[in-house]
Amino acid sequence: MITSARKPLVLSALIGALAVAVLLAGARPASAAAYAQIEGSGSTWSQGIVSQWIAKVSDNGMKIAYNGAGSSQGRKDFANNVTDFGITEIPYQGKDEFGNVDTAGSREYAYMPIVAGGTAFTYQLNVAGKQVENLRLSGDTIAKIFTNKITNWNDPAIAKDNNGRKLPSLPIVPVVRSDGSGTTAQFTAWMDKMHSSVWRSYFGRSGLTSYYPKKPGSKMIGASGSDQVMNSISAKSGQGTIGYVEYSYPVNKGYPVVKMLNKAGYFVEPTQYNVAVALTRAKINQDKSSQNYLTSILDGVYTASDPRAYPLSSYSYMLLPTGKEDRRMTTAKRQTLTDFMFYSLCQGQNSAGKLGYSPLPLNLVQAGFTQLKKLSTADPKVNFTNRDVTQCNNPTFTKGNLSKNHLAEIAPQPAKCDKVGAGPCGDATGAAPTTVDQASGSGKPAAGGDTPAGGGAPGGDAAVDPGTVDPETGQPAAGGGEVAAGGVGSEAVPTELVSSRAGDTKVFGALAAIQLLAIVMAPGVGAVYFRRRARKRQGAL
Repeated sequence: MITSARKPLVLSALIGALAVAVLLAGARPASAAAYAQIEGSGSTWSQGIVSQWIAKVSDNGMKIAYNGAGSSQGRKDFANNVTDFGITEIPYQGKDEFGNVDTAGSREYAYMPIVAGGTAFTYQLNVAGKQVENLRLSGDTIAKIFTNKITNWNDPAIAKDNNGRKLPSLPIVPVVRSDGSGTTAQFTAWMDKMHSSVWRSYFGRSGLTSYYPKKPGSKMIGASGSDQVMNSISAKSGQGTIGYVEYSYPVNKGYPVVKMLNKAGYFVEPTQYNVAVALTRAKINQDKSSQNYLTSILDGVYTASDPRAYPLSSYSYMLLPTGKEDRRMTTAKRQTLTDFMFYSLCQGQNSAGKLGYSPLPLNLVQAGFTQLKKLSTADPKVNFTNRDVTQCNNPTFTKGNLSKNHLAEIAPQPAKCDKVGAGPCGDATGAAPTTVDQASGSGKPAAGGDTPAGGGAPGGDAAVDPGTVDPETGQPAAGGGEVAAGGVGSEAVPTELVSSRAGDTKVFGALAAIQLLAIVMAPGVGAVYFRRRARKRQGAL
């Protein structure tokens, strides 16, 4: 029986399924090849949204099996022809940290960005029976926690990050990945760049690693996969733990995340808005002749001077099989992968924010379509018509200006109580805001500090990026600064856009018309349906 409270949800689901069906049907004519099941493996960082995309397209006959085994395993499986596609946060390294080969071998491939997000630090820290939900940490403190240099929650450096608020004497238990992980690679790449002396003295050499090193005698524990890291922290025995996962995991678990200090001197969490702002400073490889086309250099993200920027923001990539003679791929498999990723790059980006990710900006979606088209280049029987990225329902798109990221432009400024020397704010973290008002929050101070006037810059004024706060220590340093207000510095990285093709907008026009028709008719159709159900039940009594 469908209760009255669930009727709108049922109708909404039906409308959503109809939208997916129309989107894909319009892109793929009846004469196109039948679908075939495809298999992939790799990243757990992006597994949450990938799993939702898979569920969304399953009703349209697409069957996708995905194993979140970690980015390292995903690259190996793809190279060994075990899978049809892989997902990874970092490109092939040539050789891994153990000297083993880390390449795709003879298999032809291309990198395609699929989603953005922030690597978050989630924790369990109960004081007087209540979970601390507004912890703040500088990069220097984080690096020292994960290299065994800070081992107790009452450490003065932690109190300093939290404006003098002292935490109880309790051992810190870092939870790290025990498997080959793109999340680990992203985290250690950041430490190697921003806190090299701390990281290299622990690791024994420079560079990133996908396999986090644990030292004998440390309280550090390992867990395989992001889900197991999250489970270890949220367990009854998890008091005192802290670990690194994609923001979606604590969001879905209802757990808080650390507000991380950025270069502007503000503590911020990895909401879709703060990630979007930070990634406007990513450098994207735009050499189309390079095997690493579209991969990113994140040095500018780490040091982004916008007060809203989250330093550990990054992308996840799919390994696309582009070879004409690829022994795993058939026309039906290529068509399945094409239509699956068409939905994911287009309509699927709209769900990123609420799941704890950040949608791709238009230029990277367009570039992703260019990569995806290589499947039809390899096999002309694969249909790739009606693909117009500018018609996608993506919250980053700015109508009339395809070089801008709308989320970055409307991202609210941090509260005054999130600034070094103020607060900390009393609001809980880990809520994955999907509106500007939610992202602004109340800015309610926990102990001291000021309350912001709402959206926009702190206190209602332009936020001054002082350029005078050391992101490693959180302490003021000499020097001037620049104004960073509103959308200043919020332009997406420039990626060449290809021209639209004739007829591209037809499928989206049909989709919009059917969606409008469904919205208008659904309440009446639903009412008739449920009245008939009620009469039948009464007649049966």
